[in-house]
Amino acid sequence: MILLALTMGSLDAANAQDLGGPDGSSTFHQSGKPTRGMTTDSVRANFERPRSTSNAVGAPPISRWQYAGFVVFFEYDQVIHSVTKR
Repeated sequence: MILLALTMGSLDAANAQDLGGPDGSSTFHQSGKPTRGMTTDSVRANFERPRSTSNAVGAPPISRWQYAGFVVFFEYDQVIHSVTKR
């Protein structure tokens, strides 16, 4: 069981991708969506204007920006998830 856990951990590390730029900033993924950790300013600079936005709700504050093909969820001013629309 321990050997299996160690093997799976090494596979995860081997498959991980560093999506950060040379200066440590986050970049968008090959799919064309923002990636986790990007700031709202970075999303504004790299993507068109969202079709709509929602005000932050809850604690921590979560907001979302809707684009034609995907939705971006922010916690404070950082991307926590991007979801492709069907």
